[in-house]
Amino acid sequence: MKIYPIILSGGAGTRLWPLSRAVLPKQLLPLVTEKTMLQETALRVAGVQDMQAPLIVCGNEHRFLVAEQMREAGIKPLAILLEPVGRNTAPAVAAAANYIKGIDADAMMLVLPADHVINNVAAFHAAVDRAAALAREGALATFGIVPTAPETGYGYIKSGSVVKGVAGDGYEVERFVEKPDRATAETFVKAGTYFWNSGMFLFRAEAYLRELEQYAPEMAKAAAAAVQNDYSDLDFCRLDEAAFTASPSDSIDYAVMEKTRHAVVVPADIGWSDVGSWSALHEVQPKDADNNVTRGDVYLDGVSGTLVRAESRIVAVVGVKDLVVVETADAVLVAHKDQVQRVKQIVDHLKSEDRTEHLMHRKVFRPWGSYEGIDVGDRFQVKRIIVNPGGKLSLQMHHHRAEHWVVVSGTARVTCGDEVKLLTENESTYIPIGMNHRLENPGKVPLHLIEVQSGSYLGEDDIVRFEDVYQRT
Repeated sequence: MKIYPIILSGGAGTRLWPLSRAVLPKQLLPLVTEKTMLQETALRVAGVQDMQAPLIVCGNEHRFLVAEQMREAGIKPLAILLEPVGRNTAPAVAAAANYIKGIDADAMMLVLPADHVINNVAAFHAAVDRAAALAREGALATFGIVPTAPETGYGYIKSGSVVKGVAGDGYEVERFVEKPDRATAETFVKAGTYFWNSGMFLFRAEAYLRELEQYAPEMAKAAAAAVQNDYSDLDFCRLDEAAFTASPSDSIDYAVMEKTRHAVVVPADIGWSDVGSWSALHEVQPKDADNNVTRGDVYLDGVSGTLVRAESRIVAVVGVKDLVVVETADAVLVAHKDQVQRVKQIVDHLKSEDRTEHLMHRKVFRPWGSYEGIDVGDRFQVKRIIVNPGGKLSLQMHHHRAEHWVVVSGTARVTCGDEVKLLTENESTYIPIGMNHRLENPGKVPLHLIEVQSGSYLGEDDIVRFEDVYQRT
């Protein structure tokens, strides 16, 4: 039987703010290596025997970044399924199961969150082989991480009787346990029969759907309808919005794994972390002699046990220990490592104040390139715009702002009303309020330009699109 990796690339990663944001969450960031976590996840299973091209499930907002990151990694996904809304993991996997089953009736699915770290890849592959042998016999396998400490931030799985498999043994799942307190976690680790709940699974698509129909029939029906009525959009597959939105929201654990009689746990000692906090990120990275982790332009003096990440300028840290210091262009986080779980409260505060720092960085990626805010004031805004070779912005119009474009390097093809002209370095043009316009890069090098907006309202929602090669609305 063939194995199809199902990579779940949803979620906002709010506990890794200010680096992770809604528009650019942690799975799309290079947190541990120079590759993003999504790329690392996809490459981890590439080339494994019987492993097929991955199917990625993500939200509409991230679709172009996901596609571009797969292209950069040299991976052609089997499909990229777009969720119209987030409904947790059980419906997402159900949609993937219906899609895969339509291709291969005997397909097995290796369900992987896109934002996990696995340092021992060989041990991971061995665990997959053991889980696959059990899944071929009808089991729904979950991977239980061999605990290295009494962690209170993870759920646990209590193992029961041994289940024999041709590639190695697993265990019946006796029960799933919510995140425990410290004392309870210590008893779990001492017992030797408890594993961290990794959120990774391997089972036959048909077996998962059968159990879902039994224990969550409304969800099973909605997921099937969402795939039956899906449609193609460029290189993406859009799940039917009405059907998928009608699905109840639940995790695989609650919807299926805690209820099924076929759940097994496969022990996995693989150097795993879900990187759920800044302190967890500190733990999984190489450290200097003083137990520090640094990235970017960082100066340390008399510092120990600290993570410092500088994204846009030098960060100097002196005479402290056990801190997290993260700098971005528009926000700085300073926290004790013991308090990093409270970062989510910062994000909640930003939302309640209707601020944007939880949504996006100053540099925002688009399918044609990117833009970055440089300055903003009363009735004006300045942006740095980069258009990739062949990139083309939508034919659009603004009701409330005019725009001045100055080409810094490269070549711009500018449509303004009925006029189309080419601009090169140091040339500029003016787009009046209400004028249909478009910006393109017909060249072979990136186009860099400065945009100065002026008007009574400068929000990104003041865009009326008439034509768009990326089919955005």
